[in-house]
Amino acid sequence: MTDVVLVGAGPRAVMLVERLLARRLPGPLRLTLVDPYPPGAGRLWRHDQSPLLKLNSMARDVTVFTDDSCTIAGPIRPGPSLIEWVERVREGRVPDAAIDPSLLDELQALRADSFPTRRLQSAYLEWFWRRTIAIAPPGVEVRWHPGTVQWVEDVPDGYEVALADGIRLPADLVVYALGHNGREPDSDTLDLLEAAARSGLTYLAPTFTADADLSVLPAGADVIVRGMGLAAVDAVVLLAEGRGGRFVRAEDRLRYEPSGQEPVLHLGSRRGVPYRSKVSSQVRGEAPVREFLTADAIAGLLARPGTVDFRDDVWPLIARELVWGHYRELFTGHPERVTTTWAQFRETLRAVDADTVALRRAVAEVVPDPLDRFDVPALDRPLADEVFADAHAAHERVRRHIVDDLHLRTAPERSTAQAVFLTTLLAFLALAEIPTERWSARSRAVDLPVTWHTFFSYVASGPPAHRLEELLALADAGVVRFLGPDVDVRVDDRRGFVAASPRVPGETATRHLVDAWLPASGAAASVNPALRELASRHGREVHIADATFSGSLGRIDVDADGRVIARDGRAHESLFALGPFTSFTEAGAFTRPGSNALSLRQTDRVAGAVAAAIAARAVVATH
Repeated sequence: MTDVVLVGAGPRAVMLVERLLARRLPGPLRLTLVDPYPPGAGRLWRHDQSPLLKLNSMARDVTVFTDDSCTIAGPIRPGPSLIEWVERVREGRVPDAAIDPSLLDELQALRADSFPTRRLQSAYLEWFWRRTIAIAPPGVEVRWHPGTVQWVEDVPDGYEVALADGIRLPADLVVYALGHNGREPDSDTLDLLEAAARSGLTYLAPTFTADADLSVLPAGADVIVRGMGLAAVDAVVLLAEGRGGRFVRAEDRLRYEPSGQEPVLHLGSRRGVPYRSKVSSQVRGEAPVREFLTADAIAGLLARPGTVDFRDDVWPLIARELVWGHYRELFTGHPERVTTTWAQFRETLRAVDADTVALRRAVAEVVPDPLDRFDVPALDRPLADEVFADAHAAHERVRRHIVDDLHLRTAPERSTAQAVFLTTLLAFLALAEIPTERWSARSRAVDLPVTWHTFFSYVASGPPAHRLEELLALADAGVVRFLGPDVDVRVDDRRGFVAASPRVPGETATRHLVDAWLPASGAAASVNPALRELASRHGREVHIADATFSGSLGRIDVDADGRVIARDGRAHESLFALGPFTSFTEAGAFTRPGSNALSLRQTDRVAGAVAAAIAARAVVATH
């Protein structure tokens, strides 16, 4: 018997099991997934969370299955996307769907362009787990052991996996297949926690919103919320509708009726505006293509000596791609809204699109409607360097931005937003063509995981449009106030938490602060004991250094096949790791169908290496 223990049982782990079982594995073989949360959904997507929390992906854009677009070594085993699965369930073609009665109304109403609840996604992922283990071949056992791995011990014939409940599981191979984990507080968070404790203030540190104890925020209290991304949107939902308020639509306008249990939420961030909403329009003109960050351009960068720097070498190409993506769609899809042709204007673009001032001047001459005009700085920082007369002016400016953004990203005639989204996605995929080791240290440590990831999330991975419409209704009802850009928070011993923007007169003082974003990565500082041990004993964090940066990435070092790199620099033959805590390019877990997704390619590659290790052990065992 060969024993493989997987640390984790969420989507990444089960997708890895599916990729393993797609191959011919020698038996007898036992795959044991260890996780305190149910297999398939795991912690983040578990059923046990508020029914108000949703995915920020449409039902048609979610799958856990490979398809014909995937360039992988393992067999293709297609399966239904989330919406296809829902349609089959409605038709009675998934007898083992095990739908909770609380999901039946959503199941009946869901459309391809709906944003499903996380609880419905949980049902899909749990079904995927059951389907995966049901088709395991004879001689292969797959099981879930509820529990938490504390450490992995070397023993003469392999490993012993120690669980918090005292159980020890034998293992010939161990695969760390974890998703996002929390981490110990950093120095800034510790300072705020200590100040809050000292002054009797309420501070909620960065965490997964579904796990935050929002009940400590009293009704009617002023609460500063730092962050305006997905975590902040979830917090607003739970503190408003989650406390009994309701949204009512009348004459095409959404209105919020408070319950009286809501706090007053003062939202601020660096940009001062929420993430841009998901796009619902469709491209009408020429299909987006890579014009500048092409395979040839990347080959040219790789042919040069030295490293590739994201900020200096790649970002200028991405910025040009976005400008061209927008105006290609405007000129070819909506020629009635411009005064020249795409053939003519593209020649102008070649000369000016790297110069924002010249670009704006050239665009103003041929694009009459200001809402049709585009440049990357305005996309990234829509409030630019505006200074506001008072807090009310800042609040109203952010409100107007949200109204405009909703129009640009949902009105069918504003399809340039879809073109920009698709162009951004093409750039995201193109970056995977640059080997990790060729990036500069600054690129690997800061530009890619922070600057680029934040920009990509802001532009392409924001909330559903209806969430921003709800935000406007909450602002109209006085439940939400916008603080403006570049918001900073300090602690005053007398006044509590004090938020201020350098471009908005005045300050907001409260006794309650929520930092609404996910914890930063850091394997050695993870709250997961198995991951901490992996970073300090069996493996190591990636440390990099060059003229641009020196330090740790906070991620576990793995080779191209997911083998954990030991502290002496050699790759383990029987320890593997896959997930956002590794040195792999972050690619998420589940993904869009038909996109040759990086996540599926990574998972299949690691599965191939694990399968080879299983086969090698089986050969040794027969001799």
